[in-house]
Amino acid sequence: MTRYPRDLRGYGAAAPDPQWPNGAKAAVQFVLNYEEGGENCILHGDAASEAFLSDIPGAAQWPGKRHWNMESIYEYGSRAGFWRLHRLFTGAGIPLTIYGVATALARSPEQVQAMKDAGWEIASHGLKWVEHKDMAEEEERAAIAEAVRLHTEVTGTRPRGWYTGRCSANTVRLVAEEGGFDYISDTYDDDLPYWLESGGRDQLIIPYTLEANDMRFANSPGWITGEHFFQYLKDAFDVIYAEGEAGAAKMMTIGLHCRLVGRPGKIAGLKRFIDYIQGFEGVWCPRRIDIAEHWAGTHPPVKRERPSQMDREAFVAKFGSIFEHSSWIADRAFDLELGPAHDCAAGVHNALCRIFRTASEDERLGVLTAHPDLAGKLAAAGRLTAESTSEQSSAGLDMLTDEERETFTRLNTEYVEKHGFPFIVAVRDHNKASIMEAFHRRIHNDRATEFDEACRQVERIAQFRLQDMLP
Repeated sequence: MTRYPRDLRGYGAAAPDPQWPNGAKAAVQFVLNYEEGGENCILHGDAASEAFLSDIPGAAQWPGKRHWNMESIYEYGSRAGFWRLHRLFTGAGIPLTIYGVATALARSPEQVQAMKDAGWEIASHGLKWVEHKDMAEEEERAAIAEAVRLHTEVTGTRPRGWYTGRCSANTVRLVAEEGGFDYISDTYDDDLPYWLESGGRDQLIIPYTLEANDMRFANSPGWITGEHFFQYLKDAFDVIYAEGEAGAAKMMTIGLHCRLVGRPGKIAGLKRFIDYIQGFEGVWCPRRIDIAEHWAGTHPPVKRERPSQMDREAFVAKFGSIFEHSSWIADRAFDLELGPAHDCAAGVHNALCRIFRTASEDERLGVLTAHPDLAGKLAAAGRLTAESTSEQSSAGLDMLTDEERETFTRLNTEYVEKHGFPFIVAVRDHNKASIMEAFHRRIHNDRATEFDEACRQVERIAQFRLQDMLP
């Protein structure tokens, strides 16, 4: 059995209505990353200096040495950038979520007090602003626990949200296993929150962003001026807001850093954007914890059967009858690389059809001959499968006149004699008259053409049956 862990489907074509408070058309959420004093530095016990997200072009780590210029750029963020952003957001009446590196918070008591006085959420940004990709699992688990402990000690309350940023493949699972977080944001995969079964619990995920993010002032390709940043944020907001007006409200996250957008020439674009969105009705600017509480109350996790997590016996029992009397198709499909994308009607249909399409001609013929005649003797005797009974009755084939029944019987006989299998049509696409028209038309096809058409109809019937069972 091969199972693919990545979820490439998400909500699919039908995302839920978030039902933002007061009927808001868009949720615009600002995050301020507070990393200054938590970055790589030999003063912090690290092996080298920091090299990430600064205004130093082509910065590289200096093993065993302090990088005075890098330290100074980070210090600008805590000394000047933070306070400029504090004035901007408190003046605009917009609360922030802080992604606070625990060791950085511990070295910035005045800024922490200002965050608390402003009513901002202080979520955890890990113990240190360092890479976690090569950390052993136990080492990262210990770092998460220490981040929570130090954060609680420094701020007075434990963090309810988490974002590592420079994470490992284990991060989300380990944070979920910690068990105390209302949400985790170490994903970038959606415009809405969603529930993830991880670490033995239903964990809320509120995706973050690396594109509507001032980090692109320090990355290439990226922003050169504050106007570039403003224009991108404006374009993103305009699309999100228009979708909300059309009944498909979404969430927009904006990522900020004290040492980047806190500079005068960069913050001008952010200020323009705040002024811009404040000219619209129905824009909600919450903290991330507010989104988490709203989502948990409005869209709590729902347990449902997931085909990719079934054992073979359950999978075959559930889907063995989708192709008429041909459970071998489901049995073989179980061995495909199934994953979260197959936990829906389209996903299971695709898996079953792959097996049917690659089966031998004799095997496919067996599936065709397993189908009953339309309105034939089995229907009259009440011996159709439940699926076939429902399908035939939906097109009125259980209420034929004597003349209509005689015509169907004659056509069925002629069709089988010519092609070697029953006439098959997805009756839900038709009514009685159009089925009769298709019968008269298709009976004149050559066998190869009609064999292909019958196989397509079998797949269409399977699609309808699965849509009755799965989202």
